[in-house]
Parts: sequence; structure tokens; C-alpha cells
Amino acid sequence: MTRAEGGRVVIVGTGFAGIGMGIRLAQAGIHDFTILEQASGVGGTWRDNRYPGAACDVESNLYSFSFEPNPGWSRAFASQAEILAYLERCVDKYGLRPHIRFDTRVTSAAWDEDAAAWTVETSRGAKLRASVLVSGCGGLSRPSFPDLDGLASFRGKTFHSARWDDGYPLEGKRVAIVGTGASAIQIVPEVAKRAAHLDVFQRTAPWILSKDDRPIDDRERARFARFPVSQSLSRAAIYAHKEVIALGFFVAPAILRIGEAQARWFLRRSVKDRELRKKLTPTFRLGCKRVLLSDDYYPALLRPNVDLVTDPIARVVEDGVVTRGGAKRAADVLVLATGFQAAEQLAPFETRGRGGRDLNEAWRGGAEAYLGATVSGFPNLFLLVGPNTGLGHSSMVYMIESQIAYVLDAIRTMRARSLRAVDVKPEALRAYNDALHARFDGTVWSSGCASWYRTRAGKNTILWPGFTFEFRWRTRRFDASRYTADLARDARAPRAPRRPAGEGAIPG
Repeated sequence: MTRAEGGRVVIVGTGFAGIGMGIRLAQAGIHDFTILEQASGVGGTWRDNRYPGAACDVESNLYSFSFEPNPGWSRAFASQAEILAYLERCVDKYGLRPHIRFDTRVTSAAWDEDAAAWTVETSRGAKLRASVLVSGCGGLSRPSFPDLDGLASFRGKTFHSARWDDGYPLEGKRVAIVGTGASAIQIVPEVAKRAAHLDVFQRTAPWILSKDDRPIDDRERARFARFPVSQSLSRAAIYAHKEVIALGFFVAPAILRIGEAQARWFLRRSVKDRELRKKLTPTFRLGCKRVLLSDDYYPALLRPNVDLVTDPIARVVEDGVVTRGGAKRAADVLVLATGFQAAEQLAPFETRGRGGRDLNEAWRGGAEAYLGATVSGFPNLFLLVGPNTGLGHSSMVYMIESQIAYVLDAIRTMRARSLRAVDVKPEALRAYNDALHARFDGTVWSSGCASWYRTRAGKNTILWPGFTFEFRWRTRRFDASRYTADLARDARAPRAPRRPAGEGAIPG
């Protein structure tokens, strides 16, 4: 084991969260930070999810850093490869590579009360000391594998959509795709073009709206480059439109009937066969599960080499899938497009706070954090894309930037006031989460469907139940009054003044 080393701030992960945090630290003149990345390249979700057809379902001009607009986007909705290239450019432009340790997986982190620091251990045998530990791992980093009887007996090729095997040819193969969520509806059209036959196993029909994707021509890109304000206006218009859509999710769900009518019309226009259309018609409220965008999914299901299978899977056998009705669907390839372990959040690595308290134990009843960022008993630990920061309507990059600003202000506050440690008060955490979860009552997310937003016990640990500008307002500065603070031993800094709770339904 090597000696303890590392910068005062350790960041875990190089997706939008980790990269954004590193950039903002450097811009603030804080350069003593290290970023740990378990893979050999940056990108997080956009590095791992490289399946055919992978793309964003939020417009490019909004799904990017506000401080780093990209006038060169080729399409309204960027592809996986283009987003990954964008993140790589950001890393190089802002000089982050010297701060990154690749192929370095965090195995554990433990709080040292005497030193007021985190001891971070890695797969490479190093121990790093960090005054502040920032987890940028996010919720879409751990694939969810279905509990299918006989799955291990399958003799063909099996892979998860988030672990796609680029080198495996699908041409001439019989392919079975399990799932009809956000990844599946992008994979199906591409695989249908290559496979000899494709079976799509659907458990629940999703709501699908037209994506209205389009190429961005040279003239428009040139205008964005020459007049950056025009791209800023485009970004603002997209943002405003999405906030209006959010009204239907948590203010007046009846508004969503308009969206449901649009989706049904889109389905009728796309699928003329009544029986198939019936199978593709959702039975829950629009928005209760993630709303999907696609213009080529329905046409793919109409291809002669594609079957939509709605009879539930009974078991997997060595050469295919058997449904409950007893039919066997032969397969050479099994693709598990079954999403991620999101609602049942676990700490991305063993994390022990004060008194050796385990973060997974603290989250036994469902993950909770103050502003999605801090957990009582885990001083100087900040989570980016933590519990209840996800969205069903807009760009996660906006939420990530809001949290980054909060963490950066916390670090500045600690340094300015000579604080060794800050730990969110249990009563502040409890009040915040009680108010937050009360807001789900009456929203579309509580309308009765089972979704990846909720734990098996029914707790929504994923979504922020409000407008994104409200979250931005709440994270605009570090609220020291919500925290207990330990002064440095030689410090004589005055105690931070207590700030009254902000107005609104969620304290803080």
C-alpha cells in the first residue's frame, strides 16, 4: 500500500458531473484536486452507452454546459458519439487531463474524524487524503439485469445495452431484445436493419411522441458561431418550453391529456394494424413513466423481420426464450435493454462516515440527501446527481451545474471561514425530505404506475418534483446555517450567521 496522497478535493467520475466540477474548481483558482476514473477514458454514461442509435432525448443546445456552448452540433438531438466528443474537448480545453487518474476505481472511502479528511482507497492500491470528497458517479452507472429464469443457460451472445459489444456482428442473427424503454426504442430501429429476425419483448407499452429531430445545416451553425447570442436565445427557448411542459407533471396533471391525445394520434398515424396498435397503447398516465421520443421505433416494428412479443417471458433456454403461453422464440443474441439500478440507489463504493456509519445503511429506507448533495453523518461529502435531482422533462446538465455551484460555494465558505468540516444537520435533512416527498402527492408520478423512479416500496428517490429554476434558486449559495461546522484548531473565525429558511414548500 502506498502512502496517503492526493489533492484536497477528490472527485469521482468523469461524466458531465465530474468534468463540470473540475472545470469550475479550476476557474475558481482551486487547483489542488484529483479526479478518479475507473475507465480508460472520460464520458461516464456517454462513454458506456454506445449501443446502435444511442442519442440524447434533450436538445443539444440545452444538453451542454452553459459556459461552453457548442455551435457545431450536427443535429437538434446529438448522438452519443457527438456528446462524448464534446466532453473530451471540454477536458482538453480546460486542462483537466493532468488532474485525472484513469483506470482507477474507488474501492472505499472512510471519514477520519481526527484528521477531518476522507481516506479514499483505489483499485491501484493508492490511498488518497481528501478534505472534500465529491461523487460524480450519477445514477446511470450501474446496469440493471433482469431476474429471468434460466438466463445463465443461454448459449448465444448476451449483453446489456450499457455494455454493448461493438465487435459482435448482428447480421444474419436472430436477436431478442428485452425491454421497451428509452434505450430499447433507439436500439430496435438500428438492429432491425441488420438482424435476420428481431423479437422485441414488451412488458409495458410506453408513451411515445415524435422526436422531431433534424440536421443543423451549415448556415445555422455559422450563425451560432458568429453570433453566440443567437444560440443562447435558442437554448433559452428550449428551456422555457420544457418548464411549461413540467406544469402537467406536478401542477395540473390534467394538462397531460393534451400530450396523451398527441401520442395516440402519433400512434394511429404510424401503426395502421389495430391489433398491433392495441398492444402499443399505454395503460397508465403519460409522464408516470419516462416519456419517450422517437420517429423510427414504430416503423421498425412494422418491418417483416420484426415481432413485438407481449406474452411475458417464462424462462430463457439455451437457444432462445420461452413465453408463458408456451411459445419458444429462437435467438442467437439476447440484448438486455433493462435500464439501470436507479431508484434502489446504493453508494457507488463503500462509504463510511462518522463512527464508521455505512452510507448504504443510512439509505436502507430509500436514498435521501439535502438538496440531493449532502447526507447527515458524512461530513465534507458532496453528491452530484444525488437523490431526487433527476428530471422527467428537461436537461440534467442544468441540474448538475446547479449542484456544482452549491458545492463550489461550500468549498469557498469552508476555506474563507477556516472550517475543517461541514455536516448537514439531521433535522435539516429530515425537514427537507419530508417536504419534498409530500410534494409528490397529486403529481403524475403518484398516479399508480410502477416505474424506475420508485423503489420497490414505492418511494420516489429519483425525481425533483418542481421546476428546475426553483432548484437553481435553492442551490445558488451554500446555506451554512443548515450545517454543523468544525473550525480548524488554530482558527478564530466568527461563527457563520444563521440564515432563515427560504420560502417555499421545501425548507432550505
